[in-house]
Amino acid sequence: MKRHSLLILLVFVLFTCSCKQEKKTVVVPKKKPNIIYILADDLGYGDLGCYGQEKIQTPHIDKLAAEGIRFTQHYSGSTVCAPSRSALMTGQHTGHTPIRGNKELKGQEGQTPLPHASVTIAEVLKKAGYVTGGFGKWGLGFIGSEGDPNNQGFDEFYGYNCQRMAHRYYPPYLWRNREKDSLKGNNWIDTVTYAPDKIQEETLQFIEKNKNKPFFAYVPIVLPHAELISPKDSILAKYIGKFRETPFKNAKSSDYGPDLIISRYCSQETPYAVFAAMISRTDAYVGQIIEKLKTLGLDENTIVMFSSDNGPHEVGGADPYFFNSSGGLKGVKRDLYEGGIRVPFIVKWPKKIKPGTTSNHASAFWDILPTLAELVGDQTVIKSSDGISLWPTLLEEGEQQQHEYLYWEFSAKGGRKAVRKGNWKGVCYDIHKNGYDNFELYDLSIDALETQNLAEQHPDIVVALKALMNSSRTESSLFPFK
Repeated sequence: MKRHSLLILLVFVLFTCSCKQEKKTVVVPKKKPNIIYILADDLGYGDLGCYGQEKIQTPHIDKLAAEGIRFTQHYSGSTVCAPSRSALMTGQHTGHTPIRGNKELKGQEGQTPLPHASVTIAEVLKKAGYVTGGFGKWGLGFIGSEGDPNNQGFDEFYGYNCQRMAHRYYPPYLWRNREKDSLKGNNWIDTVTYAPDKIQEETLQFIEKNKNKPFFAYVPIVLPHAELISPKDSILAKYIGKFRETPFKNAKSSDYGPDLIISRYCSQETPYAVFAAMISRTDAYVGQIIEKLKTLGLDENTIVMFSSDNGPHEVGGADPYFFNSSGGLKGVKRDLYEGGIRVPFIVKWPKKIKPGTTSNHASAFWDILPTLAELVGDQTVIKSSDGISLWPTLLEEGEQQQHEYLYWEFSAKGGRKAVRKGNWKGVCYDIHKNGYDNFELYDLSIDALETQNLAEQHPDIVVALKALMNSSRTESSLFPFK
């Protein structure tokens, strides 16, 4: 029996090696294309019309998908904000990327900073001659630290530096590089200037200002992350009265006023309508960006990417089950089931990417850096990345290299890990207490909803995936996995 298991394991390892394919280099265009990467916050796999959403209108993003390529098996870097963004920026999964959790530092307005030695997408593109700008939520290092966006390749940054501050949509200020920019009428009591609208203005101004230069705009929109709050405008009006509402207010909610607790969420009389409006507002922002590109004659020479940092949240009055925000997949934010980490991914590049394309290629956040690095002819950072270039899929040219496996770890919630190899998906919870005793195994080719645990039927596959969980990481003193 032992020999039989070892033989199967050997075949599994040989299969892993056989998945490696020779890389084909994308032809670097003579005129550098502009690049815009838009990242929604806690938007689920099923929150967009083009991914099956029926209650919320997202016409601009749906059109983006119709004019480009839509991925059906794209994965976020993690199941929460900071490590997911770290994986995106550095091209490394959570077994290697420096930031592996949402750790806040006492006495600082911000989270654990990316180390100076990290190589980010912004640094790669800046080196290649791009003007680089970030607009939205950073969360990878407080102002003046090594992780400050201005120290990580961004010429300009405007928005929230700290994730805790980004819980609130009417803050008294945002950061413009290393200076505070006061928001008119906001003082933690009065709510006049909606921060996402101000950030959107800065995004559009950046595009306008750099219309004659190659630019990279990283747009990590805060929406639709809780708190649930929206301006009372036409976007909200189309959803008011549409749903049977249950007002959100409990002991943990904290409204604007002298006793406000920044890290909590406001109460909300119409949480369903507001949540829908926040997603439609995200959609409107995307439409404005596309319209700005067309007005400036930049649309054909601009790559636009859209995704989300993890699965849908269920705090502050949000109800991902009512909206089917996970698209029928199991789990939500903080889960390593598909609903917590499978996210929308859309890419448009006119006359380069075939319109109306759908791809089921299994990809992840750590593929974005090597994809863009290959575009600008920088082969050095690709070698140190956990990702692979997506150009064969995007351009339908050559043979797409496949991942040997995809790996995630999440030290919170008792310690969680997941690994996907081919169609096999291994998930294990409560590792700190129980080790791998709770290991679950799913065949995503026949069970994308992860309803049938096949661990007992395939002990050989379980052994192999456990081995990958152990070998796919380096130890982190900042984020130990105990």
